[in-house]
Amino acid sequence: MTSQLPEAIRQQLADLALELDDHSHGTIACEVLRTLVAISQSNADSGDWELVNGTLADMAEALDVFQPHRQIRKVAIFGSARTPEDDPVYALAVDVAAQAVACGFEVMTGAGPGVMEAANRGAGAGQSFGLNVQLPFEQSANPYIDGDEKLLTFRHFHTRKLFFLRETDAIVVMPGGFGTLDELFEGLTLIQTSKNPPVPIVLLCPQGDDYWERWHSYVDRALLDRGLISAEDNGLYTTASTAEEALHQIQDFYRVFHASRFRGEHLQLLLHCELPTSELHEINARFQDLLLGGTITSLLCQDESGRSRHCLEFWFDQTKVGRLYALIQYLNNLTLPTISQQQKPLRSLGQAA
Repeated sequence: MTSQLPEAIRQQLADLALELDDHSHGTIACEVLRTLVAISQSNADSGDWELVNGTLADMAEALDVFQPHRQIRKVAIFGSARTPEDDPVYALAVDVAAQAVACGFEVMTGAGPGVMEAANRGAGAGQSFGLNVQLPFEQSANPYIDGDEKLLTFRHFHTRKLFFLRETDAIVVMPGGFGTLDELFEGLTLIQTSKNPPVPIVLLCPQGDDYWERWHSYVDRALLDRGLISAEDNGLYTTASTAEEALHQIQDFYRVFHASRFRGEHLQLLLHCELPTSELHEINARFQDLLLGGTITSLLCQDESGRSRHCLEFWFDQTKVGRLYALIQYLNNLTLPTISQQQKPLRSLGQAA
């Protein structure tokens, strides 16, 4: 195909290939170029190429913004763009974002009005990200993130949602419409299918507001009662009615548990401390149903920073993510020494798709 290209384009491709030779991830980068060549040989039209280019451009810009902040935990806060400033939900969004920052987190929102504005407002200048999206009608960034270097405007919803989940360590969802519920179900789906590592999902609304009670009732009646989800899937999320309660649940999620990652077919749960042998025996007895074979073993491994960590490793049945959350909760309830909860967890190899 390249022989049919104009000389100027062939020279540009050759120059890019030379740049990749000295790249530490050059092999993977070459695979990306091979994929582009395959697309070029598939009779892709201009619309197809615009989709590919827009997706890659979104990813390049987002990676550039997030890379310097990878060592800081982040909380994604979702909610309605239509929530007015005098609504108790707005005040609660301001509060939960402010408390998240006070606990050492950065905050991510969709950069729009309503709950998003409240969360950027509560987080304060320099402590939050805005992930806006181009729409047929103009969606201006709210004044608390507008002009900030951490404001991104995505061309596509799919890349926007990818980075919301890829970069977050916790999700707080407040009352909202189709978009908010789409973001919630996206998170639940990717976690349930092991495409995203486990993170705490907190459904938050003010005391006396029955928004999440009614949603949970629908899930139980329409999904659980028909066997479309398992009872353990309800363990993928918790509920809260105050900012303090929400932050307590998020911090507790990382009290002993640090991060997860796949090594081949085996899942590793990295921990902040070593487990006593007696606890390992108890865990094997309680959570045997998580395994496709073998046992849960304890070993030392290195995280991505080269630091030695204790971890649990096992051949994980990926249909049992709800039970995996139960194991994480069991670990976090143990009376064991821990280290700083605000340390950035490592990413699983099974990233959000």
